[in-house]
Amino acid sequence: MPFWRTYYHLVWATKNREPLIQPAIERRLFSYLVNKANELEVRVYAINGWVDHVHLVVSIPPKHAVAYVVKRLKGASAFDLNQPGGLGGEFQWQRGYGVLTLGERQRPQAEAYVRNQKEHHGRQTTNSWLERVDEFDEGPPDEGLKPDVVLPVLHEAGVVYHVWGEDEFPF
Repeated sequence: MPFWRTYYHLVWATKNREPLIQPAIERRLFSYLVNKANELEVRVYAINGWVDHVHLVVSIPPKHAVAYVVKRLKGASAFDLNQPGGLGGEFQWQRGYGVLTLGERQRPQAEAYVRNQKEHHGRQTTNSWLERVDEFDEGPPDEGLKPDVVLPVLHEAGVVYHVWGEDEFPF
């Protein structure tokens, strides 16, 4: 098993931002998402939301792409909510999702933000970066390296790794 610490803040919205996530189905939806994530070996550290979107702080194993996990969570939860006892065929998620990577040190702050979703929305103290879900956003504006650019090969002079002691943690 590889060593991994990959943390993400995920957010996605209901179709047309319809206020479908009411208290009557919220518990069912959140439980379903946590159970489905567990099936995918995804660890959920926090889950909450508002009437038109959900937030999750998760750790996704490197064997799964973020897009695959989100697709499975969205698809399966919408299917479940459209079963008897749910919303009877009226529930849909909007296309797309938001994802932000987190470091070990940012995770507790992200968890607190997610757990306090209702308070943030009630007081209008939301973080616009974390609340944004735009199906037309295709990532950062920079284009990265051009395909025809060949970079010189870099060689490291000797070992550059630090061996951490028992009381030290690299992150």
